[in-house]
Amino acid sequence: MNAKRKGRLRKRTRAAALVEFAVVAPLLLTLLFGIIEYGYVFLVRQTVVHAAREGCRVAVLQSTSEPYTEVTERVAEIMSTVGMSNYTLTMTHATLDNPEESVRISIPMSEVSLVGCMIPHSASEVAGAASMRKEGAAAAPSGG
Repeated sequence: MNAKRKGRLRKRTRAAALVEFAVVAPLLLTLLFGIIEYGYVFLVRQTVVHAAREGCRVAVLQSTSEPYTEVTERVAEIMSTVGMSNYTLTMTHATLDNPEESVRISIPMSEVSLVGCMIPHSASEVAGAASMRKEGAAAAPSGG
């Protein structure tokens, strides 16, 4: 008799554990996917910032023969490391009045998100920008 009672108690304990797991599992999975999503978005953002900085660095070099073609190639090379090809690259070129090169890269959040609309994001895009001064690019014309 005592053995039957212990068997029933074990079955009830297993059933209770199963119910508890069914209640807690969705919460834990949501938390897990949220952590993975945040980590991936952070990786992509760091890559976008790095690509913008590298593109800007190439743009300000005096040794480049085709700086803007080389900028787009360098940015594409870096962005391919995270598998992103649908990005917008915006460049502001140096002038006499403003000798600063600027590069901005943006990607729509829909291209970055791993889990889609399951976890809401506060931003509509992931973006990175860099600006650097182009030294000696265009000297002011001497009057005479």
